[in-house]
Amino acid sequence: MVDKSVDSVSEAVADIADGSSVMIGGFGTAGMPDELIEALIEHGAGNLTIISNNAGNGETGVAALIKAGRVRKIVCSFPRQADSHHFDARYRADEIELELVPQGNLAARIQAAGAGLGGIFTPTGYGTLLAEGKETRRIDGRDYVLEYPIRADFALIKGRRADRWGNLVYRKTARNFGPIMAMAARTAIAQVEEIVPLGSLDPETIVTPGIFVQRVVAFAPSAARAA
Repeated sequence: MVDKSVDSVSEAVADIADGSSVMIGGFGTAGMPDELIEALIEHGAGNLTIISNNAGNGETGVAALIKAGRVRKIVCSFPRQADSHHFDARYRADEIELELVPQGNLAARIQAAGAGLGGIFTPTGYGTLLAEGKETRRIDGRDYVLEYPIRADFALIKGRRADRWGNLVYRKTARNFGPIMAMAARTAIAQVEEIVPLGSLDPETIVTPGIFVQRVVAFAPSAARAA
């Protein structure tokens, strides 16, 4: 019987090792898998490469991971906001490496990894510092930069509901990077509000098929696990 559900967030992240690359869903705080991140901090893995939209807000989520000193490098689009003080402090102290990727390129490169592509040509970044040292090409009169797929060992994402096969539905904008990150990681781990019986999810609402998800964990106190 296929059952991808696990009993706790700590169990879900237990095999994330030092030096792993980890995609973390979320757009700011929307769709941030906070409970999985807290479990990862408690687990103790360090020297991590984090791929996310931004470098954390306030004291929670990615910011908490950076504060704990677990992040060696971050690949993101928006490293600085008014409340990104933990990233700012680490970066100014030369304690964290930054790879800045325009948001559209970030999504496209993650999507390319999930689709099995070898690379993409994008006009974004052409003629800027972001294109230095990269292959460029003129196609139909327009200049493009070659960008390579972004893959990861793990993806931590947040859904609304799942079944034990790992099929996921999301809540509105909490969906953001979750679907493409699940496809681009070797192991996708989803925290959800509820794990429901097979057949309870309308197939038309399933955004991430279970084939792309390796573990699901319900974190809400009222969430019921279903066989």
